[in-house]
Amino acid sequence: MVVLFSIGFLQFTLVDAIDVVLAALILYWVYRALRATVAIQILIGLLFLVAVSFVVNSANMKALSWIVNAITNIWLLAFIVLFQPELRRILTALTRTRLFRLFVRLNINQTIDEVIDAVRDFSEKHTGALIVFTRNQNIRITIETGIPLQAVVSTELLASIFNTRSPLHDGAVVLDGQTLVAARCILPLSNVMKIGGRNLGTRHRAGLGLSEHADVLVLIVSEETGGVSIAHEGELLMNIPFHALRSELNRILSDRTTVKDAIEEFHQDEPRS
Repeated sequence: MVVLFSIGFLQFTLVDAIDVVLAALILYWVYRALRATVAIQILIGLLFLVAVSFVVNSANMKALSWIVNAITNIWLLAFIVLFQPELRRILTALTRTRLFRLFVRLNINQTIDEVIDAVRDFSEKHTGALIVFTRNQNIRITIETGIPLQAVVSTELLASIFNTRSPLHDGAVVLDGQTLVAARCILPLSNVMKIGGRNLGTRHRAGLGLSEHADVLVLIVSEETGGVSIAHEGELLMNIPFHALRSELNRILSDRTTVKDAIEEFHQDEPRS
Protein backbone atom coordinates (compact mmCIF):
# COMPACT_ATOMS: atom_id res chain seq x y z
CA MET A 1 0.00 0.00 0.00
CA VAL A 2 1.43 3.36 -1.07
CA VAL A 3 1.79 5.79 1.84
CA LEU A 4 1.62 9.43 0.73
CA PHE A 5 2.44 11.03 4.08
CA SER A 6 2.15 10.42 7.81
CA ILE A 7 0.83 12.52 10.69
CA GLY A 8 2.09 10.97 13.90
CA PHE A 9 0.87 7.39 13.93
CA LEU A 10 -1.70 8.10 11.18
CA GLN A 11 -0.78 7.17 7.62
CA PHE A 12 -2.48 8.73 4.61
CA THR A 13 -2.38 6.24 1.75
CA LEU A 14 -3.27 6.41 -1.93
CA VAL A 15 -6.51 4.53 -1.19
CA ASP A 16 -7.39 7.19 1.40
CA ALA A 17 -6.79 9.92 -1.19
CA ILE A 18 -9.04 8.20 -3.73
CA ASP A 19 -11.68 7.69 -1.03
CA VAL A 20 -11.64 11.38 -0.07
CA VAL A 21 -11.79 12.56 -3.71
CA LEU A 22 -14.73 10.28 -4.56
CA ALA A 23 -16.63 11.30 -1.42
CA ALA A 24 -16.02 14.99 -2.23
CA LEU A 25 -17.26 14.52 -5.81
CA ILE A 26 -20.42 12.77 -4.63
CA LEU A 27 -21.15 15.47 -2.05
CA TYR A 28 -20.53 18.21 -4.62
CA TRP A 29 -22.85 16.49 -7.13
CA VAL A 30 -25.60 16.17 -4.50
CA TYR A 31 -25.07 19.81 -3.49
CA ARG A 32 -25.43 20.99 -7.10
CA ALA A 33 -28.63 18.98 -7.51
CA LEU A 34 -30.19 20.41 -4.33
CA ARG A 35 -28.70 23.91 -4.10
CA ALA A 36 -31.81 25.62 -5.52
CA THR A 37 -34.17 23.84 -3.09
CA VAL A 38 -35.03 24.07 0.59
CA ALA A 39 -33.54 20.60 1.05
CA ILE A 40 -30.00 22.02 0.89
CA GLN A 41 -30.47 23.59 4.33
CA ILE A 42 -31.41 20.24 5.86
CA LEU A 43 -28.50 18.57 4.06
CA ILE A 44 -26.01 21.12 5.44
CA GLY A 45 -27.41 20.54 8.92
CA LEU A 46 -27.02 16.79 8.47
CA LEU A 47 -23.38 17.19 7.36
CA PHE A 48 -22.73 19.38 10.40
CA LEU A 49 -24.13 16.68 12.69
CA VAL A 50 -21.93 14.07 10.99
CA ALA A 51 -18.86 16.26 11.63
CA VAL A 52 -19.84 16.76 15.29
CA SER A 53 -20.42 13.01 15.63
CA PHE A 54 -16.90 12.33 14.31
CA VAL A 55 -15.39 14.76 16.84
CA VAL A 56 -17.24 13.42 19.90
CA ASN A 57 -16.57 9.80 18.90
CA SER A 58 -12.86 10.56 18.47
CA ALA A 59 -12.82 12.20 21.91
CA ASN A 60 -14.60 9.13 23.38
CA MET A 61 -17.39 11.32 24.78
CA LYS A 62 -19.96 8.54 25.14
CA ALA A 63 -22.94 10.56 26.36
CA LEU A 64 -22.63 13.27 23.70
CA SER A 65 -21.87 10.63 21.09
CA TRP A 66 -25.13 8.81 21.88
CA ILE A 67 -27.15 12.05 21.72
CA VAL A 68 -25.59 13.26 18.47
CA ASN A 69 -25.97 9.86 16.79
CA ALA A 70 -29.64 9.68 17.79
CA ILE A 71 -30.30 13.18 16.42
CA THR A 72 -28.42 12.35 13.22
CA ASN A 73 -30.56 9.25 12.62
CA ILE A 74 -33.77 11.25 13.15
CA TRP A 75 -32.47 14.07 10.92
CA LEU A 76 -31.64 11.61 8.14
CA LEU A 77 -35.09 10.01 8.33
CA ALA A 78 -36.76 13.43 8.23
CA PHE A 79 -34.66 14.43 5.23
CA ILE A 80 -35.77 11.33 3.30
CA VAL A 81 -39.46 11.77 4.18
CA LEU A 82 -39.72 15.51 3.64
CA PHE A 83 -37.71 15.78 0.44
CA GLN A 84 -38.79 12.80 -1.64
CA PRO A 85 -39.24 14.90 -4.84
CA GLU A 86 -35.70 16.28 -4.59
CA LEU A 87 -34.22 12.84 -3.93
CA ARG A 88 -36.22 11.42 -6.84
CA ARG A 89 -34.79 14.18 -9.04
CA ILE A 90 -31.25 13.19 -8.03
CA LEU A 91 -31.89 9.52 -8.81
CA THR A 92 -33.46 10.48 -12.14
CA ALA A 93 -30.40 12.54 -13.02
CA LEU A 94 -28.22 9.56 -12.13
CA THR A 95 -30.14 7.24 -14.49
CA ARG A 96 -29.67 9.77 -17.30
CA THR A 97 -25.90 9.60 -17.18
CA ARG A 98 -24.09 7.84 -20.02
CA LEU A 99 -22.19 5.65 -17.54
CA PHE A 100 -25.45 4.24 -16.17
CA ARG A 101 -26.83 3.62 -19.65
CA LEU A 102 -23.85 1.50 -20.60
CA PHE A 103 -25.57 -1.25 -18.63
CA VAL A 104 -29.06 -0.71 -20.07
CA ARG A 105 -29.46 -0.93 -23.82
CA LEU A 106 -32.83 -1.72 -25.38
CA ASN A 107 -33.47 -2.49 -29.01
CA ILE A 108 -36.75 -0.73 -29.72
CA ASN A 109 -36.52 -0.34 -33.50
CA GLN A 110 -39.48 -2.67 -34.02
CA THR A 111 -41.51 -0.75 -31.45
CA ILE A 112 -40.69 2.56 -33.12
CA ASP A 113 -41.84 1.20 -36.50
CA GLU A 114 -45.18 0.07 -35.06
CA VAL A 115 -45.69 3.35 -33.20
CA ILE A 116 -44.88 5.53 -36.22
CA ASP A 117 -47.39 3.65 -38.39
CA ALA A 118 -50.06 4.18 -35.75
CA VAL A 119 -49.15 7.84 -35.19
CA ARG A 120 -49.33 8.57 -38.90
CA ASP A 121 -52.91 7.31 -38.93
CA PHE A 122 -53.74 9.26 -35.75
CA SER A 123 -52.38 12.46 -37.28
CA GLU A 124 -54.37 12.07 -40.50
CA LYS A 125 -57.60 11.40 -38.58
CA HIS A 126 -56.89 13.97 -35.83
CA THR A 127 -57.04 11.30 -33.15
CA GLY A 128 -55.45 12.45 -29.92
CA ALA A 129 -52.83 10.14 -28.38
CA LEU A 130 -50.24 10.00 -25.60
CA ILE A 131 -47.54 7.33 -25.93
CA VAL A 132 -44.90 7.00 -23.20
CA PHE A 133 -41.55 5.33 -23.91
CA THR A 134 -39.91 4.28 -20.65
CA ARG A 135 -36.12 4.35 -20.46
CA ASN A 136 -34.04 3.50 -17.39
CA GLN A 137 -36.44 4.60 -14.67
CA ASN A 138 -39.32 2.68 -13.13
CA ILE A 139 -42.55 4.71 -13.40
CA ARG A 140 -44.67 2.22 -11.48
CA ILE A 141 -46.76 4.95 -9.85
CA THR A 142 -47.86 6.21 -13.28
CA ILE A 143 -48.48 2.67 -14.57
CA GLU A 144 -50.66 1.85 -11.56
CA THR A 145 -53.07 4.67 -12.50
CA GLY A 146 -53.99 2.78 -15.70
CA ILE A 147 -55.22 -0.61 -16.87
CA PRO A 148 -52.47 -3.29 -17.07
CA LEU A 149 -52.18 -5.01 -20.45
CA GLN A 150 -48.68 -6.53 -20.84
CA ALA A 151 -49.17 -6.97 -24.60
CA VAL A 152 -46.77 -6.85 -27.54
CA VAL A 153 -46.74 -3.38 -29.15
CA SER A 154 -48.45 -3.30 -32.53
CA THR A 155 -50.03 -0.71 -34.80
CA GLU A 156 -53.39 -2.47 -34.58
CA LEU A 157 -53.34 -2.55 -30.78
CA LEU A 158 -52.54 1.16 -30.53
CA ALA A 159 -55.27 1.95 -33.07
CA SER A 160 -57.85 0.01 -31.05
CA ILE A 161 -56.82 1.63 -27.78
CA PHE A 162 -56.98 5.23 -29.05
CA ASN A 163 -60.20 4.68 -30.98
CA THR A 164 -62.59 7.27 -29.55
CA ARG A 165 -65.15 4.51 -28.90
CA SER A 166 -62.67 2.52 -26.81
CA PRO A 167 -62.98 2.79 -23.01
CA LEU A 168 -59.15 2.95 -22.90
CA HIS A 169 -58.65 5.92 -25.24
CA ASP A 170 -58.45 8.54 -22.47
CA GLY A 171 -55.03 8.94 -20.90
CA ALA A 172 -51.69 7.51 -22.03
CA VAL A 173 -50.23 4.14 -22.93
CA VAL A 174 -46.87 3.14 -21.42
CA LEU A 175 -44.37 1.16 -23.49
CA ASP A 176 -41.41 -0.75 -22.09
CA GLY A 177 -39.28 -2.08 -24.93
CA GLN A 178 -41.60 -4.17 -27.10
CA THR A 179 -44.26 -4.45 -24.40
CA LEU A 180 -47.32 -2.25 -23.99
CA VAL A 181 -47.46 -2.28 -20.20
CA ALA A 182 -50.64 -0.32 -19.49
CA ALA A 183 -53.25 1.95 -21.04
CA ARG A 184 -55.47 4.76 -19.76
CA CYS A 185 -52.66 6.00 -17.51
CA ILE A 186 -52.96 9.42 -15.88
CA LEU A 187 -49.96 11.73 -16.28
CA PRO A 188 -49.11 14.73 -14.06
CA LEU A 189 -49.78 18.12 -15.66
CA SER A 190 -46.91 20.54 -16.16
CA ASN A 191 -47.18 24.05 -14.73
CA VAL A 192 -46.06 25.38 -18.12
CA MET A 193 -49.10 26.89 -19.85
CA LYS A 194 -47.50 28.44 -22.94
CA ILE A 195 -44.52 27.79 -25.18
CA GLY A 196 -43.51 30.37 -27.75
CA GLY A 197 -46.76 32.28 -27.24
CA ARG A 198 -48.84 29.18 -27.94
CA ASN A 199 -51.25 27.82 -25.32
CA LEU A 200 -50.66 24.18 -24.44
CA GLY A 201 -53.55 21.75 -24.32
CA THR A 202 -54.06 19.11 -21.65
CA ARG A 203 -52.27 16.38 -23.63
CA HIS A 204 -49.18 18.49 -24.18
CA ARG A 205 -49.09 19.58 -20.54
CA ALA A 206 -49.52 15.96 -19.41
CA GLY A 207 -46.71 14.71 -21.65
CA LEU A 208 -44.45 17.58 -20.60
CA GLY A 209 -45.35 17.06 -16.93
CA LEU A 210 -44.28 13.42 -16.88
CA SER A 211 -41.05 14.22 -18.72
CA GLU A 212 -40.23 16.78 -16.02
CA HIS A 213 -40.34 14.14 -13.28
CA ALA A 214 -39.20 10.92 -14.96
CA ASP A 215 -36.70 9.67 -17.52
CA VAL A 216 -39.20 9.03 -20.31
CA LEU A 217 -39.99 10.15 -23.83
CA VAL A 218 -43.62 11.06 -24.48
CA LEU A 219 -45.02 11.13 -28.01
CA ILE A 220 -48.04 13.43 -28.31
CA VAL A 221 -50.58 13.62 -31.13
CA SER A 222 -52.83 16.69 -31.06
CA GLU A 223 -56.54 16.06 -31.56
CA GLU A 224 -57.07 19.64 -32.76
CA THR A 225 -54.28 19.97 -35.32
CA GLY A 226 -53.01 16.41 -35.85
CA GLY A 227 -49.50 17.70 -35.09
CA VAL A 228 -46.93 15.38 -33.51
CA SER A 229 -44.76 16.49 -30.57
CA ILE A 230 -42.11 14.94 -28.33
CA ALA A 231 -41.68 15.70 -24.62
CA HIS A 232 -38.38 14.71 -22.99
CA GLU A 233 -36.33 16.02 -20.05
CA GLY A 234 -38.85 18.81 -19.46
CA GLU A 235 -38.53 20.09 -23.03
CA LEU A 236 -41.18 20.03 -25.76
CA LEU A 237 -40.36 19.61 -29.46
CA MET A 238 -43.55 20.49 -31.35
CA ASN A 239 -44.94 19.89 -34.85
CA ILE A 240 -42.37 17.34 -36.00
CA PRO A 241 -42.71 16.44 -39.71
CA PHE A 242 -43.07 12.70 -40.40
CA HIS A 243 -39.89 12.55 -42.47
CA ALA A 244 -37.97 13.57 -39.33
CA LEU A 245 -39.96 11.66 -36.70
CA ARG A 246 -38.13 8.36 -36.91
CA SER A 247 -34.68 9.96 -36.72
CA GLU A 248 -35.76 12.12 -33.75
CA LEU A 249 -37.09 9.08 -31.85
CA ASN A 250 -34.01 7.01 -32.61
CA ARG A 251 -31.65 9.84 -31.69
CA ILE A 252 -33.27 10.69 -28.37
CA LEU A 253 -34.00 7.11 -27.28
CA SER A 254 -30.47 5.98 -28.15
CA ASP A 255 -29.10 8.98 -26.20
CA ARG A 256 -26.89 10.16 -29.05
CA THR A 257 -27.79 13.75 -28.23
CA THR A 258 -29.92 15.72 -25.82
CA VAL A 259 -33.39 16.92 -26.65
CA LYS A 260 -32.11 20.52 -26.62
CA ASP A 261 -29.65 19.62 -29.36
CA ALA A 262 -32.47 17.97 -31.26
CA ILE A 263 -34.63 21.08 -30.96
CA GLU A 264 -31.81 23.33 -32.19
CA GLU A 265 -31.03 21.07 -35.14
CA PHE A 266 -34.71 20.66 -35.94
CA HIS A 267 -35.21 24.43 -36.14
CA GLN A 268 -32.06 24.80 -38.24
CA ASP A 269 -33.53 22.32 -40.74
CA GLU A 270 -36.86 24.19 -40.97
CA PRO A 271 -37.39 25.99 -44.28
CA ARG A 272 -36.93 29.72 -44.02
CA SER A 273 -39.88 31.89 -45.02
